Amino acid sequence: MVLTDRQREDLHAGIYEYLVSRGEAFEEAAKAFAVADPKAAEKKTNNVGKTPLMEKKWTAIPRLQKKVLELERTVAQSAKIHAHRTGEENGGPNGVTRRMLPRLPCSHTLAGHSAPVTCVKVHPVFTVVVSGSEDGTIKVWDHESGDYIKTLKGHTNNINSLAFTPAGNYLASASNDLSIKLWDFTTYNCVRTLRGHDHTISSVAFLPLQNIIPTAAEDSSTGMDVAAANSKHLLSASRDNTVKLWDMETGFCDHTFTDHTDWVRTLAVRPHDGAVWASAGNDPVIYVYDANVNTKQKLCELRGHEHVVESLSFVVEETFGKDRGGSNAKHKETVRDYLASGGRDRTVRLWSLATASCLAVFTAHENWVKAVLIHPSGNYIFSGGDDRTIRVFDIKANRCLRTLENAHDHFVSALDMHYTLPIMVSGGTDQLLKTWVLD
Repeated sequence: MVLTDRQREDLHAGIYEYLVSRGEAFEEAAKAFAVADPKAAEKKTNNVGKTPLMEKKWTAIPRLQKKVLELERTVAQSAKIHAHRTGEENGGPNGVTRRMLPRLPCSHTLAGHSAPVTCVKVHPVFTVVVSGSEDGTIKVWDHESGDYIKTLKGHTNNINSLAFTPAGNYLASASNDLSIKLWDFTTYNCVRTLRGHDHTISSVAFLPLQNIIPTAAEDSSTGMDVAAANSKHLLSASRDNTVKLWDMETGFCDHTFTDHTDWVRTLAVRPHDGAVWASAGNDPVIYVYDANVNTKQKLCELRGHEHVVESLSFVVEETFGKDRGGSNAKHKETVRDYLASGGRDRTVRLWSLATASCLAVFTAHENWVKAVLIHPSGNYIFSGGDDRTIRVFDIKANRCLRTLENAHDHFVSALDMHYTLPIMVSGGTDQLLKTWVLD
């Protein structure tokens, strides 16, 4: 070992200090060391009653090793995220495509709610996820670090649904207290409360701005910049059997859809163009509508579920589904036509909107299916349910590809994922959120 003179002097001084601190048992050794290196005794620091320098250095080594391991994990995760953003994950060794699917164990467990988690929503831009609970609160978390950020309070009953505007500037929340609240997500302030439903509000979803909608100005009554939010209209579904279309600038209900004959539990908007939206519930019919707010046309009805439909999902294809040289154009068009649904008949179904037909039925779940997501590649469906599992279904092979057993200690109530980062988040009636790295 090669040390500088300064390092050697510090080392000898530390050794001498340690021997002296051991008392009579090492007294002779300390004297002998002082004879061998008089400078060590002269340089001994004034550390009376404190931990000797050598012990501090020795115990610091495990702490430094732990810190190095944590930093290595962070670097590895950052490299994975970078590879995902740049599309490198799509091409592995020998041209093998990485599937980016969840696996056990979860990366973080987020605890803080005092009642079952009913909904989760990942921020479209930042590494943030929000969760709603039967405790009436909305909590904000960093899903990358697992840190708690803030609690949003305002509702007086269960939170049932959360939705971000496409830009992530605003958050909408729906509750059993018959209100919808709009939150400025830059300040965490509630800027507007919408009322009009006669019963529990089950689901909310924003309609992205389209060419048919004029550019919106800032709403002076709330300070809400609707144009910056990239959304002018909000949909809400309720136990009063209706879906309402709200104008966020005025806070008024523009239209009420009354096709359902029972509790409307879930909504989904096709994200890549915002041109189509769907609703479902206790009927159990899935209604699909043209999102043009001027026509409000119903496009089709999808029938097949034998019990309550709990969840709907369109596909969002960004990094996962990038077209390389135009070879995936046909696949992309097919993927955009997909709608997935999950229900209390224990099935996950995949639908084609163009033909208004069911393409596949997956029956692996052993209890109610509460949440479904279509993977951005269009090749897989993720689902969670009351059998405490999260399952991955291969669409082409028409089979259950992977099962995460006991993903939560109780029912899995909600799923969401980031569409440019390899992260999925789940919520459960065990009052916990869990984050899953996709690899």
